Amino acid sequence: MIRRTAQQTLMRLAKGFPIVAITGPRQSGKTTLARITFPEKPYLSLEDPDIRAAAENDPRGLLSGFPRGAILDEVQRAPQLFSYIQTKVDEKIIPGMFVLTGSQQFGLISGITQSLAGRVGLVQLLPFSTGELKTARRSLGSLDELMVRGLYPPLYDRDFKTADWLAGYTTTYIERDARMLINVRNLSQFQRFIKMCAARTGQILNLSSLAADCGITHNTAASWISILEASYIIYLLQPHYRNFNKRLIKAPKLYFMDVGLASWLMGIHSPEQILFHANRGALFETFVVTEFLKERFNQGMPSNLFYWRDSKGLEIDVVIEAADKLVAVEIKSGQSIAPDFFAAIKKWLNLTGYPDASAWLVYGGQKKVINENITVVPWKELPDLTAQLNSFMGQPVKGQ
Repeated sequence: MIRRTAQQTLMRLAKGFPIVAITGPRQSGKTTLARITFPEKPYLSLEDPDIRAAAENDPRGLLSGFPRGAILDEVQRAPQLFSYIQTKVDEKIIPGMFVLTGSQQFGLISGITQSLAGRVGLVQLLPFSTGELKTARRSLGSLDELMVRGLYPPLYDRDFKTADWLAGYTTTYIERDARMLINVRNLSQFQRFIKMCAARTGQILNLSSLAADCGITHNTAASWISILEASYIIYLLQPHYRNFNKRLIKAPKLYFMDVGLASWLMGIHSPEQILFHANRGALFETFVVTEFLKERFNQGMPSNLFYWRDSKGLEIDVVIEAADKLVAVEIKSGQSIAPDFFAAIKKWLNLTGYPDASAWLVYGGQKKVINENITVVPWKELPDLTAQLNSFMGQPVKGQ
């Protein structure tokens, strides 16, 4: 069993909040985490038709059978439960009374904000981080192997062929969730849409272009993007607002939450195929950005990640913000350090007025190098870097 970093966060939240909630993509390990963290609690899955029927027909009666609370899995399937849970926890506040899980932001988050605001500690659980695998002494393999396989837990605790599992995941979960949330009349069109999104991972989102390529309207593309985002299939990285007297790009960048799923949707099924693929750099960027997200989410914190790009093409891949401090991180998939790797960061630091501020560059090589105020970090040291920067943002930044 691979221990999840978020377990400590859940235990901490359960000491203060009467309800803790775990959300994230399907098959990211939410149920396993809830049951391991709270083994004494009764477990109810709202995917079970009988339990769901009881929740719909007699929610008060269902909850009365669990005076000390319970784990309610995929609770968004019975949204009427939220109001009754509120009544239950308000009658007698017991820390960690209910544990809720859900794989759709629309259902779980809306239920929390409407009925349970102020009563819930929330953790967003993504697939494994490389730090979790390293702690468990699981081999990461080569970079290309990792980008093809991805980091969904079933691929590390069961004997699956990667392509077989990802094919089943796409059909069973992504397409089913889409049909549950919206009326997808043309499934093949939606399948094409998902693949076109994968081909755009790591790119600025242009909804008009995406809609035209898929033969759908702009409004339909926007609706489908929101569904993929709500189901934790994609993440939209917002641009940072600080303009430094420059005209900025204001559209978000699209990233898949799992690099392996993006690779599979592009038709990449082996490390040999990804090695010289035109989207290898974008896939590596996807991998790195999601590793930063996992560090934040595993600590129970929202994202503080942005990107920065001006109208002339100067871009910083990741800008991490805390209060008035900004830290720049560039991402390069190459295995050798080239002099032009540092050009964008140095220009950006000059624009900020702090040319000597600390900055970082993550690359696909093996050796850690320090180039003046820029630290070059190999991809296998990402776990150390994400943790370091998460704590670093609470300290004074050199030059700021």
